[in-house]
Amino acid sequence: MADTKVASRRRAMDNVPARRHGGYSIEAATRPPRDIPPAPPPPPGAPDPRFRPPQETLARPPAWVRAWHRLGYGITPTAKQEFDALGNNDVARYEAMLEQQLAWESISDSALDARLAAAGYSTLAKTLPQLWADHVASGPAYEVRMLPAWEVQRASLVRAVFSRRQLHERVTTFWHDHFNVMLSDYDAGPVYVHYNRDVMRSHAMGNFRAMLEAMARSTAMMFFLDNRTNRRSGPNENFARELLELHTFGAENYLGFVNPSAVPPCPEDPTYPIGYTDIDVYETAAAFTGWSVRTGAGGDGTFVYNASDHDTGPKMVLGMYLLPEQAALKDGRDVLDRIASHPCVAKFICRKLIRHFATDMPPQSLVNSAAAIFRAQWQSPDQLRLVLRHILRSEVAREGWDGKRRRPSEVVAAAMRAAGADWTLRPDHDRSNDFMWRLGATGHSPYDWPAPNGYPDTAMAWSGANSFAMTWKMLGWLTEASDGTQRLMPIVETSRAAVAQWTPRALVDFWCQRVLGHAPAAARLQMLYRFMAQNGSIDNTVILDDNAWRGSDLKGHYNHDRLRSMVSMLLMSPEFSNR
Repeated sequence: MADTKVASRRRAMDNVPARRHGGYSIEAATRPPRDIPPAPPPPPGAPDPRFRPPQETLARPPAWVRAWHRLGYGITPTAKQEFDALGNNDVARYEAMLEQQLAWESISDSALDARLAAAGYSTLAKTLPQLWADHVASGPAYEVRMLPAWEVQRASLVRAVFSRRQLHERVTTFWHDHFNVMLSDYDAGPVYVHYNRDVMRSHAMGNFRAMLEAMARSTAMMFFLDNRTNRRSGPNENFARELLELHTFGAENYLGFVNPSAVPPCPEDPTYPIGYTDIDVYETAAAFTGWSVRTGAGGDGTFVYNASDHDTGPKMVLGMYLLPEQAALKDGRDVLDRIASHPCVAKFICRKLIRHFATDMPPQSLVNSAAAIFRAQWQSPDQLRLVLRHILRSEVAREGWDGKRRRPSEVVAAAMRAAGADWTLRPDHDRSNDFMWRLGATGHSPYDWPAPNGYPDTAMAWSGANSFAMTWKMLGWLTEASDGTQRLMPIVETSRAAVAQWTPRALVDFWCQRVLGHAPAAARLQMLYRFMAQNGSIDNTVILDDNAWRGSDLKGHYNHDRLRSMVSMLLMSPEFSNR
């Protein structure tokens, strides 16, 4: 008798989504075709060997170089001294640097703030209502409307080059790709400062559940994925689908149009289903009806909950029954709680973090151990900091090499750091506009990927001819360009101050250490020596500190240009693009 009651209650719960979404028969709609067995899902995160390009094995650089590559955007002229001062051996130094960077709030970035202010950034401190009033409600010209977006984009590169909070900048970039909102979106752009500062940056090393709600309530995401129009009279499932597919579970945990009661339990915790279905998408969309934005006359662009637009009926989401007529926002918050504590979500997020920080092929053992911490600490205010510490302390992250390749904007930021650049990207500035136009040609303008899934984060995705060619073209331009008052990269000036006698070997060795922190592969090193020597002696030819034309003597022909070209070739090397 008890079993009969349980079965009857289960059927009633199954019919909740059926009644809301058209009265279909779940059993009939989800019955698989007889002649076509369902294909098994691929192993999560498993690479396809058919599409793995051949790779050159590169020598592992010194520990201080690896540390700055893992925890930041690359080395600077003082990076080795800073690393060496942190302990008595490389492991101790790495872990001390990691702890320092994890405590990002304790690192003063006043010099960066002063740099941004001096460069003319004017929107980065505006509140959301101020952004709305100045860049939306007043009906400004397009250039004024989109100024906050453009300032966030340029400031992200300034931060990557000059911020002392290097790990925080890296993690912020990770979350921007994960919760992608296209920066140049006409509706999201004017309020992008709020999304970057108050959602991504504020929660980057905090709590994932808190970040989920901040993201769900953010004006930029409301516009980009349309939840502001999600009403019980006209549901819009865009946000709900991306919340499950891209932001939390991943496509590998999508089960399709399946009867929710037929979904197997999760092995790690049988109180959760092993994945999500289309019914979960529809029910999640219903849970977020009424979450919207104050627009129109008197609106200020902030979040608003419209109770009259909310579907108050019962819901069945991810094996969890939601009672009808719950308090304001409770349906959506219950769904976020369920998601944030789910074992599959923990593994999906941790796999992506490992892929970003360590290797394109995350080892399952590290995924599992990181996910255990993620889930055990899902209500902790520093949950993400704890997970990052575990991942970055692992041998895969600390000792591994040749597992990641820099994406184009990361290459550019690393190049400026290594060269000791002091030039600041600015709003509404001709040379800065040139910089952004050229960076756009690489396919990696920060925060401007048009699809909701964010920029890809594997070497294969950036291995196309255009990506390489346009990145190399920009690196060559960086070594040559000036804004009329200063060089973007002071290569000649630095060589003049640091290299006593300009022989080919002395110049190449200096810049190898400056840019790479070590010598490149022997064949590349010899090529650079020969390039600088131009048929002269590698050790005895003295290169004059001028840029004169000496067509009959290539050893002294356009010396400054040749020096800058040699550095640009180093920046284009496999050693430099590796991280």
